[in-house]
Amino acid sequence: MPFIANTPDDRRAMLKAIGANEQELLSGIPDSLIAKESLQLPKPLSEMEVLAFLDDLAAKNQNCDQLSCFLGAGAYDHFIPSAVHHILQRSEFYTAYTPYQPEVSQGTLQAIYEYQSMMCELTGMDVSNASMYDGGSALAEAILLAVQHTRRQKILIAPGVHPHYVKIMQTYAKGQNIFLKVLSSEQGCLDLEDLKKQLDDHVAGVVVQHPNFFGYLEEMQTISELTHNAGALFITSNDPISLALLTPPGEYGADIATGEGQVLGTPLSFGGPYLGIFTVKKELMRKLPGRVVGRTKDTQNRDGFVLTLQTREQHIRRERATSNICTNQGLNALAAAVYLSLMGKNGLYKIAELCIQKSHYLAEKVASLDGFSLKYDRPFFKEFIVQSEQNASSIIQKMRLHGILAGVPLDQYDENLTHSYLCAVTEKKSREELDHYIQTLSNLS
Repeated sequence: MPFIANTPDDRRAMLKAIGANEQELLSGIPDSLIAKESLQLPKPLSEMEVLAFLDDLAAKNQNCDQLSCFLGAGAYDHFIPSAVHHILQRSEFYTAYTPYQPEVSQGTLQAIYEYQSMMCELTGMDVSNASMYDGGSALAEAILLAVQHTRRQKILIAPGVHPHYVKIMQTYAKGQNIFLKVLSSEQGCLDLEDLKKQLDDHVAGVVVQHPNFFGYLEEMQTISELTHNAGALFITSNDPISLALLTPPGEYGADIATGEGQVLGTPLSFGGPYLGIFTVKKELMRKLPGRVVGRTKDTQNRDGFVLTLQTREQHIRRERATSNICTNQGLNALAAAVYLSLMGKNGLYKIAELCIQKSHYLAEKVASLDGFSLKYDRPFFKEFIVQSEQNASSIIQKMRLHGILAGVPLDQYDENLTHSYLCAVTEKKSREELDHYIQTLSNLS
């Protein structure tokens, strides 16, 4: 029996009900991806042969320990202490699901509670949920909260928000009568004059990433004041590592602060699973999406941890739920809690400091090479745009031959940036790696 046990008659009845044929159901798939002839699959293999074949394929992969990685654009190669993996591999953590029964889930609940507490301390916000899928979906949930809270339907987005995050927000907004507008850019950051023109009594929220997608620092205090003067909510997406040095969103008036928590103990892992950070001011606590763990007292006056404020579609009428998020990234949230516990305040500060020092060292050296420059002369955290006289993708391919993942070409996001790429430098990069990068790049100029 097939996995989906619909008979041909069942399928015909369903197609008739919706007034479509099978080909029309596939109309959204680009024609270039549809096989036009037989796939020419190899002959069947035994289990032993399949494993040997897959081992050969896997051996062709190279990871960031074999290559010098300067990739960024939302996912970063930070150092992860061995203790993080050791704790995550304990069976009580990696086999756990929703801790609905607090009497048998105190360990998991306390770990989540500690994560929430750390997120509040890191961001300067009042309340954190138990995490979300990733930074992009967290930001999309934030705009839904803003629309629901303000009863307005317009969202303004800074041009420096990650392009993937913008697409996720567009997906969430589609069909909900939410209007999204990406604002103009000024030297890689939000054009404040354009923001002033666009703010009106229809705007529910203003979304800003800080540091932004290109690594540059936005005028957050000014943007916050302009946003609140218009009666809108100020929504941010922050790199948690940067918050060890930069002013936390709670201090410049953010109403909702989100972020991608991958940098806190989660490896690159080909793009996931990652961790969505979501924090709010106290006034928005009851509209917080996802799970929240609270601390209470039991009948014997002992501390206990329970799920609370569960305004999710699993617990109340669907139309009244704040979100349809049904889960949290519990293992990744645990990784973040363990990572932050090991690093501590001083350790996180040192990591952020090293990111700034090393990225600025590389940026200055690259800018001094013939044929290369920095696209914008403005403050950045650990990431910056390199501009070249040559095609950026060509440079990246050439650097790859020397064992260097030089950066992310930006023409995939903006066709006008054919000669620009994004370079990220974390605390893992040694002086030797940085100098090797510069020497290799200079030989290409």
